This record gives sequence, structure tokens and C-alpha cells, in this order.
Amino acid sequence: MSAAPSNLFASLPEPSAQEQFLTLLERGGVRIERIVSQGHTAPAEGWFDQDEHEWVLVLEGAGRLLFEDGRELELRRGDHVDIPAHVRHKVTWTDPDRPTVWLAVFYA
Repeated sequence: MSAAPSNLFASLPEPSAQEQFLTLLERGGVRIERIVSQGHTAPAEGWFDQDEHEWVLVLEGAGRLLFEDGRELELRRGDHVDIPAHVRHKVTWTDPDRPTVWLAVFYA
């Protein structure tokens, strides 16, 4: 096994019409992703309804999550939240002026 360092902020994608997802690690029922958003939101219709729990951390930028029960959270640099499986939610805003870099950990 070769352990080589990587940097989460290296090779950030240029702004585009789509959020950018990069799987950093997938092992033993855990998946870690870097997500880069800039002004992106979830579609107005529909919700994320995942089979996995999701712990998400904002590394840079800011975003808002809306939950089906009406609760809304604004997350800024360093803020994190644990979202249980099947808790319906969506992203309603991300900073349009700079990248929002999320670290998402999905687990059973």
C-alpha cells in the first residue's frame, strides 16, 4: 500500500453549470466526497432522500440546507451537520461569488 498525501483544495474545478463531485475515499461502508458549489441549488422540485446517513462540513464558502419539516440551516466555514438517512433535504443556496467546498461523509 502506498500512502501519498493529497490536498482537498488542489485542482478545484472552474465554475460550471453543475456542482462538482469527487469521491475521495470509499471503503467499508463509508464514502467521503468533496463537493464544490458556486451558486448551485437543488432543483425546486424534489428532495434528497438518501439510504445513507450524511455528515457534511463546509470547508470554504457558505450554503443553506432546507429540510422537509421547514427547518433551514445556514452553514458557513467550519459548520457541520449530521443528516440521518431518509431525512429529506435540499440545498437552497450556495455563495454565488466564490466556491463553497463541502466535505461529505456518507455512512451506514
